[in-house]
Amino acid sequence: MTDTVPSPWRVVTLAGVRLELPAEYPEVVLQESEAPWRQLRIPVGMAEGRALAYAWRQVPTPRPLTHQLMVDLLDLHGVEVSALRITERSGGTFLAELETQGPRGRHTVPCRPSDGLSLVLRRRMDTPILVADELLTPSTSSPVPEGT
Repeated sequence: MTDTVPSPWRVVTLAGVRLELPAEYPEVVLQESEAPWRQLRIPVGMAEGRALAYAWRQVPTPRPLTHQLMVDLLDLHGVEVSALRITERSGGTFLAELETQGPRGRHTVPCRPSDGLSLVLRRRMDTPILVADELLTPSTSSPVPEGT
């Protein structure tokens, strides 16, 4: 019998984009898709929080926002986003990467977590959002029901 090594990645879903006063900036709340329902809270700027909330809630805009432009370009050039990984924290900054697959092969592209999330949410595909296990903290809430 062989020992199995736990995966360093955990699948998460977007549980919310929140601005809880007296905080100055919104935060993105990512939650594990299965028990123990740990969370990762990432503070973002106001513009990034708004872009994420629009993508998450599918709010139409009169003109394409930057992330929609990127989605359209990726689609036109046949590039798929295979995964978004939030890889580490350096001081107060979270780091992420997008794994892509297209006509020129498979590539990993560094990105801000907020940009990666906005892109993945706008694509409306089953692109996994993965978080390094050590970044997750115990959840203070129950799982967010699907469809909210």
